[in-house]
Amino acid sequence: MKPLVSAVAASFAALLSACSALPPSPVVGPDAADPSAPAPRNRYVSVTAGMANYRPVEPKPWLEQNKAVTSKPMEGM
Repeated sequence: MKPLVSAVAASFAALLSACSALPPSPVVGPDAADPSAPAPRNRYVSVTAGMANYRPVEPKPWLEQNKAVTSKPMEGM
Protein backbone atom coordinates (compact mmCIF):
# COMPACT_ATOMS: atom_id res chain seq x y z
CA MET A 1 0.00 0.00 0.00
CA LYS A 2 2.81 2.38 0.87
CA PRO A 3 4.51 2.11 -2.59
CA LEU A 4 1.15 2.80 -4.22
CA VAL A 5 0.62 5.94 -2.15
CA SER A 6 4.10 7.26 -2.95
CA ALA A 7 3.61 6.50 -6.66
CA VAL A 8 0.29 8.37 -6.67
CA ALA A 9 1.88 11.27 -4.77
CA ALA A 10 4.78 11.42 -7.22
CA SER A 11 2.40 11.35 -10.19
CA PHE A 12 0.27 14.10 -8.63
CA ALA A 13 3.37 16.21 -7.98
CA ALA A 14 4.53 15.76 -11.58
CA LEU A 15 1.12 16.75 -12.95
CA LEU A 16 0.89 19.72 -10.61
CA SER A 17 4.36 20.98 -11.58
CA ALA A 18 3.43 20.75 -15.26
CA CYS A 19 0.57 23.19 -14.68
CA SER A 20 2.69 25.83 -12.98
CA ALA A 21 3.87 28.91 -14.84
CA LEU A 22 7.41 28.99 -16.17
CA PRO A 23 9.78 31.54 -14.67
CA PRO A 24 10.67 34.42 -16.96
CA SER A 25 13.59 33.66 -19.22
CA PRO A 26 16.75 35.67 -18.59
CA VAL A 27 17.01 38.58 -21.00
CA VAL A 28 20.44 39.85 -21.94
CA GLY A 29 19.54 42.24 -24.72
CA PRO A 30 16.63 43.33 -26.85
CA ASP A 31 14.07 40.76 -27.95
CA ALA A 32 15.34 38.99 -31.08
CA ALA A 33 11.79 38.50 -32.34
CA ASP A 34 11.10 42.26 -32.30
CA PRO A 35 11.78 43.70 -35.80
CA SER A 36 11.98 47.25 -34.44
CA ALA A 37 14.66 46.36 -31.86
CA PRO A 38 17.98 48.12 -32.43
CA ALA A 39 20.76 45.98 -33.83
CA PRO A 40 24.42 46.69 -34.57
CA ARG A 41 25.31 47.36 -38.19
CA ASN A 42 27.03 44.63 -40.14
CA ARG A 43 30.44 45.74 -41.28
CA TYR A 44 31.75 44.62 -44.61
CA VAL A 45 34.93 42.53 -44.62
CA SER A 46 36.43 41.61 -47.96
CA VAL A 47 36.81 37.92 -48.70
CA THR A 48 40.45 38.47 -49.62
CA ALA A 49 41.31 40.58 -46.57
CA GLY A 50 44.60 39.42 -45.05
CA MET A 51 45.48 37.18 -47.96
CA ALA A 52 49.19 36.70 -48.69
CA ASN A 53 50.53 37.03 -52.22
CA TYR A 54 51.82 33.69 -53.49
CA ARG A 55 52.68 34.66 -57.06
CA PRO A 56 55.94 33.35 -58.47
CA VAL A 57 58.99 35.55 -57.93
CA GLU A 58 62.49 35.56 -59.33
CA PRO A 59 64.79 33.12 -57.51
CA LYS A 60 67.45 34.49 -55.22
CA PRO A 61 71.11 33.96 -56.11
CA TRP A 62 71.82 30.30 -55.28
CA LEU A 63 75.45 30.80 -54.26
CA GLU A 64 74.53 33.16 -51.40
CA GLN A 65 71.67 30.86 -50.38
CA ASN A 66 74.00 27.85 -50.17
CA LYS A 67 76.58 29.77 -48.14
CA ALA A 68 73.88 30.86 -45.70
CA VAL A 69 72.87 27.28 -44.85
CA THR A 70 76.21 25.45 -44.86
CA SER A 71 77.97 24.70 -41.61
CA LYS A 72 80.98 26.74 -40.56
CA PRO A 73 84.39 25.04 -40.90
CA MET A 74 85.63 23.63 -37.59
CA GLU A 75 88.68 25.29 -36.04
CA GLY A 76 91.83 23.21 -35.55
CA MET A 77 91.09 20.51 -38.13
